Amino acid sequence: MKTKEYIQDLRAKSVDELNVELVAAKKELFNLRFQNATNQLENTSRIKEVRRNIARIRSIMTEKANA
Repeated sequence: MKTKEYIQDLRAKSVDELNVELVAAKKELFNLRFQNATNQLENTSRIKEVRRNIARIRSIMTEKANA
């Protein structure tokens, strides 16, 4: 999914849905780090992508809280 489309999808979600998305992303990041530590991870750039997605989710949650 493209970045702009992903951000639009996040903005359309409620705060509760964003919390669920955040938890899922954090679990995925944990699993990716674990795989990387055990040398099972093939696509290491996925870690960076998930970290940025977590930041995007948090930013939109902050926007909604301030609005």
